[in-house]
Amino acid sequence: MLDLFMSLEAWQQALIATLFTWSMTGLGAAIVFLTKGVSENFLNITLGFAGGIMIAASFWSLLAPAIEASADNPLGEWFPALVGVLGGALFIYLFDKLIPHRHRGDDMAEGLPYKASRRSTLLITSLTLHNIPEGLSIGILFGAAGLSDDPVMVLSALTLAIGIGLQNIPEGTAVSMPLRGDGASRRRAFFWGWMSAIVEPMAALAGVLLIGFMEPVLPYALAAGAGAMIFVVVEEVIPSTQKNGHSDVAVFAFMIGFVIMMVLDVALG
Repeated sequence: MLDLFMSLEAWQQALIATLFTWSMTGLGAAIVFLTKGVSENFLNITLGFAGGIMIAASFWSLLAPAIEASADNPLGEWFPALVGVLGGALFIYLFDKLIPHRHRGDDMAEGLPYKASRRSTLLITSLTLHNIPEGLSIGILFGAAGLSDDPVMVLSALTLAIGIGLQNIPEGTAVSMPLRGDGASRRRAFFWGWMSAIVEPMAALAGVLLIGFMEPVLPYALAAGAGAMIFVVVEEVIPSTQKNGHSDVAVFAFMIGFVIMMVLDVALG
């Protein structure tokens, strides 16, 4: 099975990988069929775990390859990483200021004015927004692996997809349960929880195409994926786990997520 996957084109690998991560969001959203509610403590733990995975993936799966690919840069191998991280963060910041959304635990919406009365509607937008850099990162890494024809980099991209798939489980729950609380049926809550990550396969294909047409920007693109994910974690994921108590368990969950992703990437990548 792995040999068959390795023989595929980069865009096919990225599509399969992000269909997996999307399905993991559906798995998390499906908890709405099993329970009437999820405690804030549980969500804090799972989202803290997700944040740890994203931060570890940002370095080992994206920043480290970006720096390695910049060894011959005349300005220094640090330069593409610097530009990429800041550029990726700025990209998500602009989306954050333009697209109406609401973070978990916040009463005020962010972005341009929006008339939706339900918090869960804006929460879906928020989770969808933060799935964009995840899909882009997977696509960029698979695109880079296709250009280098390096099986180790393909394994690194697979590891990133596994890590993002794991952290997508609590994200699906974080969308479907508030929808259920707003009065949506279980099926409707599950559907929209799952659909909140539909952008990941689309963003992954865009990432592969970006690298295919702009090979010289590869280190910048890898670092931009890292910067975008770091921005999302610092601006949204971590703060949302610190607003309703139980902050210590969220921190330890973050550390567990971080070391699991670190071990996966070092062992498999």
